[in-house]
Amino acid sequence: MSEKKNNQQSGRYDMLQNAAGEILIIIEYKEGGPENPRLVYDGGEQALLYRSRESAFMLNSINSEARMPLKSVSEVMMVEIENDDVAREYKVPVRVVRSLKALG
Repeated sequence: MSEKKNNQQSGRYDMLQNAAGEILIIIEYKEGGPENPRLVYDGGEQALLYRSRESAFMLNSINSEARMPLKSVSEVMMVEIENDDVAREYKVPVRVVRSLKALG
């Protein structure tokens, strides 16, 4: 899966899948820790990463080959990188919804 731009906040993300089907998403470090984080996804080209009340952003332009695997997992591993080092990592449940647009 390839690198994508994140338009809502500055930075990029990488999405990787291992042989066991587990998904890892790498993002730039964000201030403030995640509080009850979740990934909201409708199977399309965008997913919403909700980190806390103050911190949420869109993962845009999800590769078409990544969509079914992302929709099929119950959680993903998030890794936040700061200065090329892992600042934190945490598991995030994936919540599949009918439409992201309907939530907004």
